Amino acid sequence: MGSTDIQPAPSGVRGLGVDIVEIDRMRQALARRPRLKERLFSEAERDYCEKRNRPEIHYAMRFAAKEAVLKAIGTGFSGMRFCDVEVVRDKHGRPEPVLHGRAAEVAAESGVIELHLSLSFTHSTAVASAVAITGAHRPKPESPPIDPRARLEASFREARLMLHEMSLADSEDDETDDAPLNEEAFIGARPDDS
Repeated sequence: MGSTDIQPAPSGVRGLGVDIVEIDRMRQALARRPRLKERLFSEAERDYCEKRNRPEIHYAMRFAAKEAVLKAIGTGFSGMRFCDVEVVRDKHGRPEPVLHGRAAEVAAESGVIELHLSLSFTHSTAVASAVAITGAHRPKPESPPIDPRARLEASFREARLMLHEMSLADSEDDETDDAPLNEEAFIGARPDDS
């Protein structure tokens, strides 16, 4: 089977990106070239990282996040600026990618409606994974839930009909009853049906 024979399963994912950055390399790069922070990170990102105990960890995670997000939307850094992806925190403290410039344009052209981001680190590396979802690939919502009472009533109706059909089959076997009953005759009219 060749690679062209494999068809991807439909899913809500347009793209997935993962990136790993060595924390020590990020620390060394920022120490050698202090202006690199301004080139790679927004003011809000720098402010967030500098307020942390070990800023190099947070810079490394944000750099990995930028790469992961750009991979998820399908570009990598090709034709992008580092600040085209900004990592902020939502109201619950979770990392959230915000796209600017060319990254925002490419995502819009691709139909990306959601980006999800996860960040983590070990003693030596920072890792980020990002998922891009488009409206065209998003799973369709399920039909609205059925009222539990209506579901129970429908189940009872179905059970009564099955019992009725079984009794008719028994009657046909005995040939004692030739007249079939309809559902209403078997179930009986309920007061709220009139």
